[in-house]
Amino acid sequence: MSLAASDPPPFPASVEWRAETSPVDYPTALTDMEARAAAIFEGQASERVWLLEHPPLYTAGTSADPAELIDRRFPVHEAGRGGRYTYHGPGQRIGYLNIDLRDRGRDVRNFVHHLEGWMIAALAELGVAARRADGRIGIWTDDRDGREAKIGALGIRVRRWVTLHGFSINVDPDLSHFGGIVPCGISEFPVTSVAAVGGNASMAALDAALKAHFPNFLNSLQRCGPALEQCATGG
Repeated sequence: MSLAASDPPPFPASVEWRAETSPVDYPTALTDMEARAAAIFEGQASERVWLLEHPPLYTAGTSADPAELIDRRFPVHEAGRGGRYTYHGPGQRIGYLNIDLRDRGRDVRNFVHHLEGWMIAALAELGVAARRADGRIGIWTDDRDGREAKIGALGIRVRRWVTLHGFSINVDPDLSHFGGIVPCGISEFPVTSVAAVGGNASMAALDAALKAHFPNFLNSLQRCGPALEQCATGG
């Protein structure tokens, strides 16, 4: 793994890192994630990064438009996160993040910005040149035909300054499954994966890259964003 020449910061002992080896049912994951967020707020549990896969399904964010559900071929779940419809399934890495922002700037935009940077850094380790795109959510790259295509998605909810939900990265899913929805409400651009663009489509390699770059991501949250008053008041 070709990390920066300087040694990365140590992985924080205060954060649990959990990676599942078999698919997790969506309602089970949602219940667990929400319970963990409540326990973190009460000081009864540590922060957590939870990496997993789901069986094939669609989730509807708070801005989901029913017209963008084209083919209900898989179960559809109300997610409670921001965003519109998205697909989850085998070959896609989901990262559910229960991170306490009370001592990390209380700045949701800062959190999302650095979450994008974390995903981009991890994808670079797999040989994928990913980036942000002005005016569009998610993480983007160029497919083998030179088209701009979406390779990662984000959907965050913050409750009492503890985060829920997180991100997804397409490692090697069945991309045809995205055809049942308008992914994240964006119809003009295709969806792609690490495998489809010729990257290292190893879930273990992605997990290792995410873990290696996580301390830098977490450290970035110690800084307050442009609205400095949010750091003191919660915005």
